[in-house]
Amino acid sequence: MSKVQFRDVNELRQRIGQEVAVSDWMTVTQERINQFAAATDDHQWIHVDRKRAADSPFGGTIAHGFLTLSLIPHFMHTTIALPSAKMSVNYGLNKVRFTSPVRSGKRVRARIALLNVEDVPGGQQLSWKITIELEGSEKPACVAETIGRRYDQ
Repeated sequence: MSKVQFRDVNELRQRIGQEVAVSDWMTVTQERINQFAAATDDHQWIHVDRKRAADSPFGGTIAHGFLTLSLIPHFMHTTIALPSAKMSVNYGLNKVRFTSPVRSGKRVRARIALLNVEDVPGGQQLSWKITIELEGSEKPACVAETIGRRYDQ
C-alpha cells in the first residue's frame, strides 16, 4: 500500500471530517501478545495461557486491549505521510472503546479519519478517529480518538 501524502497543513484542513486512509492487514500473533505481556507485566491468563483460554468464552487467547490500541502509531506511520515538522508528539486520547476481542492469529487493520486540525502555539494539533477493524467481524476491535501535536518551530 502506498502512503497518503499531505504536502502542507492546508491539504490536511481540506480533509477534515473524511476518512483519509485504510491500512494493510496485520496478524496479531501469540508471540506479539506474549511480548506485550512481558513489556507491561500484564500476564493475565486470557492473554498468555493457551490451554486455559481455550475453555474461555473466547475459545483461545486474546490480545490485550492496550496492545490493540498501541498498534495505532504503526498504522498511522505506514498509511499517512504528513508534512515535515521539527517534532511530533502524542498529546492524548479523547475516547477509546474496545468493542470486540482480538483472538490470537486474527488480522486487524485501521481506518483513519481526520477529525480536526487546530493551530496551537508553534504548530498544529491533529485529532483523528481510528477504527481498528477485525477481519471477518462486523464489529471493530477498537475505536479511538487520538490527538497529536506537530511543532514547526
